Amino acid sequence: MRWLLLFMVFFASPAAAVTCEDVAYQGNSYTTCTVDVENEVLRLFHTDKAGEVLGSFSAVEATLDVETLAFAMNAGMYHDDRAPVGHYIENGVEKMRVVTNEGPGNFGLLPNGVFCVNDDRALVYETLDYVEKSPECRDATQSGPMLVIDGELHPRFIPNGTSRYIRNGVGTTADGKVAIFAISNDPVSFHSFGSFFRDHLGLPNALYFDGKVSRLHAPALGRSDFGFKLGPIVGVVD
Repeated sequence: MRWLLLFMVFFASPAAAVTCEDVAYQGNSYTTCTVDVENEVLRLFHTDKAGEVLGSFSAVEATLDVETLAFAMNAGMYHDDRAPVGHYIENGVEKMRVVTNEGPGNFGLLPNGVFCVNDDRALVYETLDYVEKSPECRDATQSGPMLVIDGELHPRFIPNGTSRYIRNGVGTTADGKVAIFAISNDPVSFHSFGSFFRDHLGLPNALYFDGKVSRLHAPALGRSDFGFKLGPIVGVVD
């Protein structure tokens, strides 16, 4: 399955900016969108030119000129005013510093992490590793908890955990050339979601974006979720 995903990314027709598909794994349904970061424009979106929070996929599309939004997903937790809870960089401008301390909620369930995007690479870093390495990121968003850390599931995940929600997140290959975004279509536990990234997708590092408010825009599947207003959004501009 994993080799087929990568084959589809690298040998798909030029019109296929993102490969999205529905996947069944261990009795649950997921939708994945695989991005060839070297050849596609992967970006973060939060506010428009006037500084107003975008908050929806349609609002992001309205900011584009001739481009289209080939894929999008909510990309990190946010406060009531929809400001990012953690570190956030958009087009080289830092809007929120890195948060390293433990705190309440899923974000503070350490270790958490940072999704770092550049023109030809995208990598998930554990937060303290990110601070130590201080990589240059054109765009970055911090969220948590980490789902997979160097091939291991988050140490606080419980195999038979009873907390189950619709969840979404991202994982990256070791070389950063491919990013795979996933959203569960059934309520799943953290352990199940992390296992999907590690054991089914075969990714060494993966980061949780959110639950309950998880949303996906995948025109190729005829899908564009709506509901709660969003904070940071990640997308591919075609």
